[in-house]
Parts: sequence; C-alpha cells; structure tokens
Amino acid sequence: MIDDKVFELLSKMFEEIQEIKGKMADLEDRMATKHDIVRLENKMDENFKALYDGYQLTYEKVIVVEGKVDEISRKVDRHDVEIRVIKGKRN
Repeated sequence: MIDDKVFELLSKMFEEIQEIKGKMADLEDRMATKHDIVRLENKMDENFKALYDGYQLTYEKVIVVEGKVDEISRKVDRHDVEIRVIKGKRN
C-alpha cells in the first residue's frame, strides 16, 4: 500500500517535472527567438544607416553634376548668341 502510494506520488512528481521542463524549453525557445529578433533588428539598423549614407552621397553627387550641367548649358547658350552675332556681322 505504502509502496503504491509512494509510486503514485513519484509518478505525479515526475509528470509535473516533465511538464515544467517542457514549459521551460518553450520559454527558452521564445527567448532565443526574441534575442534573434533583436539581433536582426540591430543588423537591419546598421544596414539601413549604410544604405542611407550611400543614398546621401549619391544625392550630393547628383547635385554637383546638375550644377556642372547647368553651367555648361549657360556657356553653350552664350556661345550660341556670340556665334549668331559674329555671323550677323559677316553678312
């Protein structure tokens, strides 16, 4: 009788311990997942910063090129007027 009760008690304790182990394993998996998410978010932030820096440098270069094109366009217009004046004096 006592052996049966002890066995039942030990069996219940074993089941509860297994249940607790399962819950702890699930919790550890969730925590690992949270750590992985945080790690990925940090990596994404670094990549986003690098992409933004690249975009900013490209934008600045485009502004410089636009300025040079505008300057060349003004020179071409001015030269066109000068050529017309020179040709007009010849005729």
